[in-house]
Amino acid sequence: MPTGHDWYFDFISPFAYIQWMRVRRDHPAIKLSPRPVLFAGLLKHWGQLGPAEIPTKRRHTYRLAMWQARELQIPLQLPPAHPFNPLPALRLALAADDRERAVDLLFRQLWEHGRAIDSAEALTPVAHELGIDDVPAALAREDVKRRLADNGAEAIARGVFGVPTLVIDGQLFWGNDATAMALQFLEDPALFESPDMRRVDALPIAQQRPGART
Repeated sequence: MPTGHDWYFDFISPFAYIQWMRVRRDHPAIKLSPRPVLFAGLLKHWGQLGPAEIPTKRRHTYRLAMWQARELQIPLQLPPAHPFNPLPALRLALAADDRERAVDLLFRQLWEHGRAIDSAEALTPVAHELGIDDVPAALAREDVKRRLADNGAEAIARGVFGVPTLVIDGQLFWGNDATAMALQFLEDPALFESPDMRRVDALPIAQQRPGART
């Protein structure tokens, strides 16, 4: 089975955590290459509201995340507050020498143990496990900031609109909900070649909201 697929994510998404844990536990042959991005940047580019910005959708999102985690037997605790500023955690993941370990530790700190990761102080225990002693300095590195910005620009150029998004052979699979479809695509690269699937790409738009992005 192919390995080394780009995986765009933000720690702010509980579904990113669930997918990360699910794939690593149940499909270890699939290697996710984590590419941290700022979800808010994607929302701004595409002109979308975040799920937590609509009160009823916010509650639905948390309920769905908790239900999915329970169904998959993945531990999940809500953090002290949500949404929060994910920039410090995203930068720490990019500053660490071992990106995969950093991502795993940060996800577990936030969603498994329900602890904050939104400041240098909150990140200190994880940073020390990663061999980073001066957390503020690591978060302030210009190369780290640049890499995060570059990841966001790259994601947008590839059409990524939400997190988590797994990219396989140029195809986008958004959300934990799409995990099964991504797995099937890996087994059958012709999955989207049927007439019905091909019609999706050419389906006409009959009406569009004023100001909607095309």
